[in-house]
Amino acid sequence: MRTRPLKVALLGCGVVGSEVARIMTTHADDLAARIGAPVELAGVAVRRPSKVREGIDPELVTTDATALVKRGDIDVVVEVIGGIEPARSLITTAFEHGASVVSANKALLAQDGAALHAAAEANDRDLYYEAAVAGAIPLIRPLRESLAGDKINRVMAIVNGTTNFILDKMDSTGAGYQEALDEATALGYAEADPTADVEAFDAAAKAAILAGIAFHTRVRLDDVYREGMTEVTAADFASAKEMGCTIKLLAICERAADGGSVTARVHPAMIPLSHPLASVRGAYNAVFVESDAAGQLMFYGPGAGGAPTASAVLGDLVAVCRNRLSGATGPGDSAYTQLPVSPMGEVVTRYHISLDVADKPGVLAQVATVFAEHGVSIDTVRQQGKDGEASLVVVTHRASDASLNGTVQALRSLDTVRGVASIMRVEGE
Repeated sequence: MRTRPLKVALLGCGVVGSEVARIMTTHADDLAARIGAPVELAGVAVRRPSKVREGIDPELVTTDATALVKRGDIDVVVEVIGGIEPARSLITTAFEHGASVVSANKALLAQDGAALHAAAEANDRDLYYEAAVAGAIPLIRPLRESLAGDKINRVMAIVNGTTNFILDKMDSTGAGYQEALDEATALGYAEADPTADVEAFDAAAKAAILAGIAFHTRVRLDDVYREGMTEVTAADFASAKEMGCTIKLLAICERAADGGSVTARVHPAMIPLSHPLASVRGAYNAVFVESDAAGQLMFYGPGAGGAPTASAVLGDLVAVCRNRLSGATGPGDSAYTQLPVSPMGEVVTRYHISLDVADKPGVLAQVATVFAEHGVSIDTVRQQGKDGEASLVVVTHRASDASLNGTVQALRSLDTVRGVASIMRVEGE
């Protein structure tokens, strides 16, 4: 074993960063044995240096992150501060001064992953980011290494624990959205401002990263269709149960049947109870992968939290340190296919549409005619009426998003249609 330690700079020492530092200290001997050399925490960049950080030498703490990554003797920079800037500039500077980088920054990778990979390659350094998607679940490395010889066709995932907890609570207890959100907040699963989670910004960033790796093409955050889950109601869950389904916020990345394009989207969807993702409860994450040779694979585990995310960071740290010792670099950006990302209007799936209609003869015929005129085939229809008003639930066969939108617009123009109560996609069949 080499006795000279590999030096690590830690950018950020919050929930995740403090766990990274703790594990590096408490598991130092094991990490050294696995890497082939000891690792040394050489500096910790923070915003509030006066805060007491148990187990971290105050002499290592600095507010000058730029100076830390420019030192020249740093082998690996671990970035867990999040956000776009200054993280982007710090990572680029680290590459330029000879360090490899381990990051958990999903937002930055979804927006500027191509540029960061290019900077890493230009300086012959590693960029690893297992912790950016699905916390502790080993996912990025299996997709880009273990399945490198396979063709991935579809990835369907639950990648946000907060939203899965809320939807699971609504499903299991009949609670409304706000009630379930309040419980998630009280238990610490939801932030004081849950927008990034419930409006699917967090999941969309992860979908961009997954799609890029799975399909060897460049998918940015702006390419991902995003729809939050704040409008999901207890009535939607009741309808789902009647179909033998539940509702999940899904990140779905697909290769077109002809192989000429890909899609990436995040939205609530009904999913059959028989599907493996339907059984993912609480704040857990899961990723369901479909490929030509391996078939169907499921990755499952805690998707957030200090210790689980730190586990993924440390796994990357071990891999990058091994590469440093051998003078090699790991897999970089693989975007050779350069496939276009199709717009949401071209996505084909099933739909569950709930309509408020007048309770009188001929309404069903009018509605069916509208669907037929827009080329949307109906699978099932259920109608309930009372006191002159009725609800009409239509489940379609597979149709494009654009054709369904045209259908809904035409339905709203009918005098007999009082309103569209809900529209939800049906996935996993």
